[in-house]
Amino acid sequence: MTAGSEAAAAGAGPSQVSATGLGSWPGTDPAEAARIIRGELGEPNLPHLVELPDRGVGSDPVARTAGLLEELFIDLQPHGWRLVDRPGQDHRRAVSALRTDLNVLADVVGAEERPGSHFKVQLRGPMSLAANLYLHNGERALIDAGARRDLAQSLAAGAAGHLAQVKASLPAGTELVVQLDEPDIDAVLAGTIPTASGYRTLRSVPASEASAAWDLLAAALRDAGAVEVVAQIPATDSALEAVAASGLDGFAVPAGRLGTRQWETIAAAVEADRRIWTGLIDPAAGSIPQVTALVDSVVRPWRQLGLPLKRLPQLRITPSAGLAGSAPDTARSLVKRLTQTADALNQVVAEG
Repeated sequence: MTAGSEAAAAGAGPSQVSATGLGSWPGTDPAEAARIIRGELGEPNLPHLVELPDRGVGSDPVARTAGLLEELFIDLQPHGWRLVDRPGQDHRRAVSALRTDLNVLADVVGAEERPGSHFKVQLRGPMSLAANLYLHNGERALIDAGARRDLAQSLAAGAAGHLAQVKASLPAGTELVVQLDEPDIDAVLAGTIPTASGYRTLRSVPASEASAAWDLLAAALRDAGAVEVVAQIPATDSALEAVAASGLDGFAVPAGRLGTRQWETIAAAVEADRRIWTGLIDPAAGSIPQVTALVDSVVRPWRQLGLPLKRLPQLRITPSAGLAGSAPDTARSLVKRLTQTADALNQVVAEG
């Protein structure tokens, strides 16, 4: 039985379609960003810890996660983030930025009358982290099986500690959801990540190793209080199959790239009581679709696959990418459109 089916068997399955963001947001003010996200993504939707990469060194997704590693440290080189033996200025900047975000979160939540019952954090997943951290010899950590294993174990320990800090910033009883970002997983599995020289590619990592690394991390996160752990992945067969072989609660994929085969995989995941997050709006598209079009983009394939509408609450809708590259007003309008779409999908379920 999967983690998702265990939750469903216990009667803890979701009752409504909900919306959330994928993490990144435009601007440099964490307090303003936190207030906007929490205001737009109130119950039954899912607010999240805001990432502001525009703040500079240490605020990008790789550094934020690498700063959590236990007994491993990073510094910034021209080619990217490198693993080092002791913390320096770059490592401390990454740690400090995240600590500031948690302090701001506690202040913002403390001023709310009804702070809600759920909250999400994002982490770079172990495979994509290994693809974007470099060893002393200048090669990616992904090249070395031992380095991948050490990274996965260090991340599991550090992420559990991070979740404890997040819980301390929120009201008692807040349920935590964790999103593992694996944007590079398809290239990792296919063996298309370039070496440092660029003249060849790194050997592919077995899907079984990726699934095992996710399971290790998910187990640590659940022990630390996470109620749901999903992987954000490309909409490819190899990535979907790797998640299906893991004990993760579900996956997040961009809906615009889903073909018939991928929708069939989604149908199987729905029937296995897994959570499905679909990226309905592309922030780079230049316009925000109307609610009716977004609802149709979900309900039409759902019905074609023979899935009952009462299963729609297993769905969580998101942008198809982070919003850091969007104008602030556009980002806010996009999130608002997602919550409107979630409301409309819940009406479809009610009329079912």
